[in-house]
Amino acid sequence: MEKASEIGSSIVIKGEVIAQEDLVISGRVEGSISVEGHALTVNAGAHLVADVDARAIDVRGDVSGVLCAAELISLSPSARVVGEVSAPSLRMEDGAMLQGKGETTRAARKNGLQLAS
Repeated sequence: MEKASEIGSSIVIKGEVIAQEDLVISGRVEGSISVEGHALTVNAGAHLVADVDARAIDVRGDVSGVLCAAELISLSPSARVVGEVSAPSLRMEDGAMLQGKGETTRAARKNGLQLAS
């Protein structure tokens, strides 16, 4: 298994982050984060003011924004989320805080159907 890329605890990014691999954030990101098809982990001590798109999102730190995952959003006991979370599956452990809106969605169908444009 490949090791995920990491944005370290001393790094501050303002703008757009796009990754084509699993990503771990330990620092601060303000803007947007896209890791479509891959997993994002927000470590304890990390701070995001961002809208996030990923296959799976594991929050252990602080996030303000809209989180959209294709499979799962998981909030650990140290997670603090202000905003909206949307995924087919939401997991929230005791101690996690969510202030805002949580929505479960249907998983994307993989049978070749596409939306009409």
